[in-house]
Amino acid sequence: MKRSIVVLICIVQCIMAWAQHDVVKDGEASDYNLNKPEREEWLRNSAGGLFIHFSVDAQLGIVISHSLVGASDDYVNRYFNELPKTFNPSKFNPEEIAALAKLAGMKYIMFTTKHHSGFCMWDTKTTAFNIMNTPYHKDLLKEFVEATRKAGLQVGFYFSPEDFNFLHTHNMLISRDNVVMSDAVKKEFDEFTRTQCEELMTNYGKIDLLFIDGEPKEVVKATCWKLQPDILITRGALKTTEQMLPGVTIQKPWLSCITIGTAWQFQPTNERYKSGTNLIELLIEARSKGGSLLLNTGPKPNGELAGEQEDRLRELAAWYFINREAVDNVHPWVISREKNIWFTTTANKQTLYALVTGLPDWIEGDQKSFTLHSVKATANTAISVLGQNGIIQEYKPGKKVSPSFRQTDTGLVVSVFRTQRIYDDHKWPNPVVIKIENIQPAIEPVQVVTLDARSSATAMVLSGKVLNFKPGTPVKARFYYRPYHGQIEDLYTGPWIRSATVPIDKNGNFSGTVSGLKKGQYEYKAVAEYSGIELDGDKKLGHP
Repeated sequence: MKRSIVVLICIVQCIMAWAQHDVVKDGEASDYNLNKPEREEWLRNSAGGLFIHFSVDAQLGIVISHSLVGASDDYVNRYFNELPKTFNPSKFNPEEIAALAKLAGMKYIMFTTKHHSGFCMWDTKTTAFNIMNTPYHKDLLKEFVEATRKAGLQVGFYFSPEDFNFLHTHNMLISRDNVVMSDAVKKEFDEFTRTQCEELMTNYGKIDLLFIDGEPKEVVKATCWKLQPDILITRGALKTTEQMLPGVTIQKPWLSCITIGTAWQFQPTNERYKSGTNLIELLIEARSKGGSLLLNTGPKPNGELAGEQEDRLRELAAWYFINREAVDNVHPWVISREKNIWFTTTANKQTLYALVTGLPDWIEGDQKSFTLHSVKATANTAISVLGQNGIIQEYKPGKKVSPSFRQTDTGLVVSVFRTQRIYDDHKWPNPVVIKIENIQPAIEPVQVVTLDARSSATAMVLSGKVLNFKPGTPVKARFYYRPYHGQIEDLYTGPWIRSATVPIDKNGNFSGTVSGLKKGQYEYKAVAEYSGIELDGDKKLGHP
C-alpha cells in the first residue's frame, strides 16, 4: 500500500514538474494535456458553442479589461472603485440565452468568470472586486450554470489567470507583458489563483469545459484537472485559434473563437456586425476542417443580448434547424472544399454533405448544377437536399423538382432545385446542403505544406511542398499572398493575389518570387491544383 502511494506521489510530482515547463502560447496546443480522449472526441463532434464575454466595464461599451493597460492613475482608480457601484445586469436571463444557443446548434456555453481586469462574476472570498459588491448583489455565475445545465448544454468557464486588480493592489504596473513579481508576491499570486480555481471547481457542480486565457496557466491546469478530472481544457491544452480559422484541415480536436461583430464585449457604437450568412459560412468552414466554432456574444450592461446579436443567432438557428446533420457528428472529407463548395462526411465516408456557399441570389424554384471532382458515384448512390422532399414546390403543381446526378470522366455532376420557402420574398441567401449517399472518394488525399519565406527589400521568395508527390502527376503549383491586417478573420482582409504557376521538382518542392511589395507584413499560402481542385496549404506570415 505504501509503495503504491509513493508511486502515485512520484507521478503527481512528474506531472507538476512537466506543468512548470509547459509554456504554451494562447491558441497553440500543449504537450501537458490531461484531457480524456472521449472528451476531446466529444468536442470534435460538436458543431459549435456560445462564448459570452461580460464584465463590469460593459457599462462603458468599451474593450473588455484592456483599457487598463497604459491608463492613468485616475482612470485606474475610478475603474476599480466606481464601476462596481453602478453595475446591475438585472435583465440577465441565462435561460433565454441557453434556449437560443441550443436552437442555434450550440452544444456548450463558455462564460467569462473572470477577465484580465480581475472582476469576478461569482461570490468569491478572494477579492472584494466581484459581483456581490454591486447593486446586482447575486452570484450571476451560479444562475448561468443552472440555466445552461437545465437546457442540456455543457457548462464552460472562461478564466484569466492574469489579474490587473491584483497588480494594482500590489502597486505593480498593469501590463500583459513581462510582469515580474518578487518570490513572495509570486507565491501569494499562485495561492490567490489556486484558491479562485478551487472555488470555481467545487462550488458549482460538474464543470465540463475550461478556457484559460493568459499566463501563467500551470496552476490553473493542475488545480482544475485535480478537482475535475473529466473537465475538457480547450485553450491551454488544445489548439484554440482566435478571430480566424486555420488554413487547413487539422486532424486533432480544435476550436476557433470568433466574435459576431468585431468586439468581444458589447460595443454600442462603431461596431461592424457580420451577417447571418457570414456566421453560417464560418461554421461550415470550421466543420469542414474538423473544428468547433465558438461564437462570441457580449450582453448589454443590463444583461440582455443586443438585438443585432440575437437576430444573427436566430438566422443561424434557422439554417441549423434545416441542415444540422451536415455539421453535427461529422468529419472532414478527403479535401475540405472545391471552390465555394465545402464538404463534411460521416465517419465511414459513405455519406457526403456538399455545403454550397456564395450563392445569395439562388432564389426559390431555381435549378443549379455542380461538378464535384473529389466524389465518385456507386451503384447505390442517392441524392437529396436537406430540408426538402424533392417532390413539390409550393404553388408550382406538376413542376419536376427532384434532384439528380450523373457520373462523368471528370467528376460527379449533381443537379438540384431550391424549393423550400424560408423567407416571404422567396430569397433565402444562405447555403444549401446536398446530401449524397453511398459514394466513394475519387481522389487520394493530397496535402500541401506552406514553408518559410526568404525576403529582400521589395520581394519574398515563397516555398511550398506537396507531400507524397508522385512525379508525372498532373499537379500545378502557385502561391496566394496579400497584406496582413492583423489577427482577424478573412471577412475583413483584402483579396488574395495569385502568383504565376511554378514548377514542382521530383520531391514535391516548389518555390516562386513575388516582387514589387511595399513594406509591411504579408500573409501567404502555397497552393496546388490537382484534378481541377485547388488545395491550400496553411497561411504563414512574411515581410519584404
